[in-house]
Amino acid sequence: MSLTLHYHPLASFCWKALIALYENETPFKPVIVDLGDPASRDAFYALWPIGNMPVLRDDARGETVGESSIVIDYLAQHYPGSVDLLPIDQDAARTVRLRDRVYDAYVHEPMQKIVLDRIRPEGNGDPFGVEAAKTQLREIYGFLEGAMQGKEWAASDKFTLADCSAAPALFYASIVVPFEGAQKNLAAYLDRLTERPSFRRVLDEAEPYFQYFPMETKPRIRRAK
Repeated sequence: MSLTLHYHPLASFCWKALIALYENETPFKPVIVDLGDPASRDAFYALWPIGNMPVLRDDARGETVGESSIVIDYLAQHYPGSVDLLPIDQDAARTVRLRDRVYDAYVHEPMQKIVLDRIRPEGNGDPFGVEAAKTQLREIYGFLEGAMQGKEWAASDKFTLADCSAAPALFYASIVVPFEGAQKNLAAYLDRLTERPSFRRVLDEAEPYFQYFPMETKPRIRRAK
């Protein structure tokens, strides 16, 4: 097995890469990184001095790949499967990449700002920044609600990189800043994402770690009735 993914089960950007791997049933070795453990931390930083996750190591090709979108791009190029997460058509691929960037920059990042503020040392919080992040989420929800009108998936009629990005971003964001009642398209889209087998697998694997989520409201997996 040439592929190894270094990740943490609670990390939203790691979920993004895991969804892509599970979508195409790509064989890989999972390595959980525990930054609180000196040995695990040192081994990870030796591999990837930047220190962010996920990181994909491909021993067969001698490549170390960081950044979730680039990891998925790499998999699409060198380990393609039955699900084309990046369309071959360049115009379609650009649309997918744009939606991926929207979810990363305007949903993922403000959501993380709110969550990470909770683990800052006492007296070092950023209440102004947290409120700004909440406002940004509410604003992007309005845009995405309209963008999902009459659509099943984020960027096309098929599941793509954009949906790999949207799933963890919306899952966590909807906890820290819940959707409003009028945002029915966005809520229905998140329901479809959580029912997707690849994302369901990620959620099931992460569930034992949800107790460590630093918010009063813990993640909860919606179970099919």
